[in-house]
Amino acid sequence: MQTRTSLVLITLLAVVLSGTTGASEKKALVGGRLIDGLLGAPIANSVILIDGEHIEAVGTVDTLPIPEDYQRISTEGMSVLPGLWEMHAHLMINGHADYPHWQQTYRDRFASEIMPASAEQLLLSGVTTVRDLGAPLQASLEVRERINSGEIPGPRLFISGPFIQHKAYPGTEHYRWGVDGVRDARAKVQQLAEAGVDVIKLVDQDEMSLEEAEAVVDEAHKHGLPVVGHSHRPEEIRRGLAIGVDNFEHTGLAAAPEYPSDVIALLEERTATGRVRGGPLYWTPTVEGLWNYDLTIANPEHLDNSCWHRGLAEDTIADIKQSIRSPKELLYFDLTPKRKPTLIRKIHQLRDAGVVLLVGTDSGIPMKFHCQSTWREMDVWVDVMGIPAQETIRAATYWPAKMMKVSDQWGTVTPGKYADIIAVKGDVLRHINLLQNVDLVMKGGEVFKQHGRAVSQ
Repeated sequence: MQTRTSLVLITLLAVVLSGTTGASEKKALVGGRLIDGLLGAPIANSVILIDGEHIEAVGTVDTLPIPEDYQRISTEGMSVLPGLWEMHAHLMINGHADYPHWQQTYRDRFASEIMPASAEQLLLSGVTTVRDLGAPLQASLEVRERINSGEIPGPRLFISGPFIQHKAYPGTEHYRWGVDGVRDARAKVQQLAEAGVDVIKLVDQDEMSLEEAEAVVDEAHKHGLPVVGHSHRPEEIRRGLAIGVDNFEHTGLAAAPEYPSDVIALLEERTATGRVRGGPLYWTPTVEGLWNYDLTIANPEHLDNSCWHRGLAEDTIADIKQSIRSPKELLYFDLTPKRKPTLIRKIHQLRDAGVVLLVGTDSGIPMKFHCQSTWREMDVWVDVMGIPAQETIRAATYWPAKMMKVSDQWGTVTPGKYADIIAVKGDVLRHINLLQNVDLVMKGGEVFKQHGRAVSQ
């Protein structure tokens, strides 16, 4: 009798759980103003139907009926948009100002503590997809797999693993791979490709032989991998264009007032070819940390925001705090005051040359925390650089997915794509800095943040 009763209870529990799961898999986001990532006008009073991981239909409260078995989630009074992409993050660092100390002290904690904490902080800030550029290979693969399996919360990761460069700097060999000749260059890229990376990160390509640099890009493209290249020096850009780099990073050239005329001419020639060369030429300028450094010195209060503590051990938090206790003394930024006045001009040169700008921040570098970096970059684009909010949002949603050749799955809020969606109270097209307080974060139809609070997983 007891056994039969237990079986009945188990059966009833299974039915209840089945019904709950079915209901939770079908959701309707109702009432918000949808900025879908496309070029059209926003959709007022929007309705987004989600079945499982994917978007089923998009309409308005007047045109799209909501089935009774869908869980309604109100987005009234909110801007609704695709989940943000962060195109230049470093999950293995978390704002600490002493890189040699960090690498020596925390190397064994990257996979277990540091990278998972970075990932969760990014996700809860509204970043549902991240391109992680530069980290030890095994740690990158492990964290990506744990996120994909649902073991830990985090954004979708596109990883490069170690940098590829002429010679690794002393003490960095675990995440920087030097190349010695054409054969070695191809072998290193092949090793990364076979391990399952999504992109190749190329640094100091102007210090390699032309043949070595060509081999890196050619081997990457043979494996279907895009190549991201540093652009700190004019010759890095010239060499990168010559060998077919797909996406340049940073707004470099130190304190030079602008890009040299021959570099701009080369960029214009490359952008004129468009799809003939395999698509647009992409550029991730990473300007916010440079622009706001003097403002951080004047008012460092945002460094005390505890959002960056999430997932980190107490001793890690204390160590980071002590490393940035005097922002004005950090050698990492000693040339920044001379670089700041050049940034607006350089951004305008790049836009005028026809490159497609992508939102990325170098998130994780000193004082640049994962929970703050992406919205702050977008804020500088709009309010300082004069880039329209709609264009800025597309640079953090549509264009990153296009660049990574996954725009059939992500980047816009359209039927058939993954339901990676965020919502924030207010009008982000007028006030882009509202993105610092994301109310709703959904990735693949699963809600990770609602009413401004993390949902327990």
